[in-house]
Amino acid sequence: MANQQTQLDGVFHALADPTRRAVVRRLARGTAAVSELAAPFDMALPSFLQHLKVLEACGLVVSKKAGRIRTCRLSPRPLRSAEIWMSDQRALWTRRLDQLDDYLVEMKDD
Repeated sequence: MANQQTQLDGVFHALADPTRRAVVRRLARGTAAVSELAAPFDMALPSFLQHLKVLEACGLVVSKKAGRIRTCRLSPRPLRSAEIWMSDQRALWTRRLDQLDDYLVEMKDD
C-alpha cells in the first residue's frame, strides 16, 4: 500500500508540470526519440532530460536506447492508478454532498 501511495504521489508530482504533461500527451500518440520530444520546448537538453527523469521515476515513461538514439514510450498503468484514486474521491464527495443536500431538505421541511 505504501509503495502504491508513493507511486501515486510521483504521478501527481510529474503531472503538475506543464512540460511533463505535454510530453505525456505527445507520447500518447506513440513512441518518440528524446530529441523529438525536446524540440518544441525552449530549454536546454539537460533541463529537458530532468523532466524525462521525473516521468521515468514515477513509471509514466519508459525509455530504451538503441545505438545513439533513446526512444521513449508511455506506460499508462500509473495513469490508471491516478484515475482510480480520482474516481474514488469523486464518489466520496458526491456521497457527502448528497447527504448534505438531504439534510438541508430535511431542515427546510421542518
